[in-house]
Amino acid sequence: MTAPAVTFDITPEQEASQLQFIRRQFSGAPPAVSRDDVDLDGQAAIVTGANGGIGLECCRQLLDLGVSKLILAVRDEHKGEVARETLMAGNPSNAGQTIEVWRLDYASYESVVAFARRAESLQPRLDIAILNAAVNRASFALNPETGHEEDVQTNYLSTALLTLLLLRAFKPSSSTIPSPPAEGPGRIVIVSSDTAAWAKFPEKDRDPLLPSFDDAAHFNIYDRYGTTKLLGQLFLAELARRVPAATAVVNCANPGLCHGSGLNRELGLPVAVFIRLMGRSAAVGARSLVSAATVQGPRSHGQYVEDCVIRPMAPFVYADEAKVASQRLWRETMDELSFAGVEKIVDDLA
Repeated sequence: MTAPAVTFDITPEQEASQLQFIRRQFSGAPPAVSRDDVDLDGQAAIVTGANGGIGLECCRQLLDLGVSKLILAVRDEHKGEVARETLMAGNPSNAGQTIEVWRLDYASYESVVAFARRAESLQPRLDIAILNAAVNRASFALNPETGHEEDVQTNYLSTALLTLLLLRAFKPSSSTIPSPPAEGPGRIVIVSSDTAAWAKFPEKDRDPLLPSFDDAAHFNIYDRYGTTKLLGQLFLAELARRVPAATAVVNCANPGLCHGSGLNRELGLPVAVFIRLMGRSAAVGARSLVSAATVQGPRSHGQYVEDCVIRPMAPFVYADEAKVASQRLWRETMDELSFAGVEKIVDDLA
């Protein structure tokens, strides 16, 4: 199965404009996925960063769609248990549905690998993974285990590692999302952001690329988060060229600017006020992620879903200068994660 060609009714530059962003934020909520659209009975789903904000709302919506097994992937298991109890209390008619809390710390490669191995044991298979966990730090810090800048570590490297390892958990099965397609692959959704389109990405010409993010002199509080999300889009485009949609439909989705997510808590009061004025609710933001994980079919493989519609990624992704940067990023990512055998996973699935 190959993903059909995608055409857009808007250019990447128009999509990335601030006017278009404002229009999206205030033009009305994207439609919610309903049980009439898709029934997830018999499905198993993972949501990372599930103990609050958009992740918790994704969990609620998946439960409303009838998902049979829901795994809350969290760094703090106590907070995960609180979230589990909240979900159970809000879903009293949950016959046949189970919610489990699994520990996952994106700051540790060992934790990511252990989590992915556990996911491979799911029976009959894993069907949905929404990779929502992210950080947006106000100051430069290096991960003590890997030596990489913390935003890049969490938002890009560990997310890429988990994506690649989870591909092994998507075993062929007749127990798949029924609509659409009638029988088909599972889904991995990498949560993206409007900020990817606005990232200046000054490191794009550096060789090697990844180590350049580990220099405090290059850290920009207002650019780093968006850059990590742009790296995710470049990675997704390269992955989709190598791994077919028949294995898993891997896409990215933008929830929009949402209040209540806690993502920007370190950025101070002015940012908090801006988000409160401009933001949508986490429940509304979660709709695009759930749509990307359920009703968006193979056409969305390697694509960007926004307001439940496939839209252009950041303009840089389509630029000629992106070819060298994205190939360099892919090669360096494969080298960084080689301890986990990721290149063999990709080659086997290709």
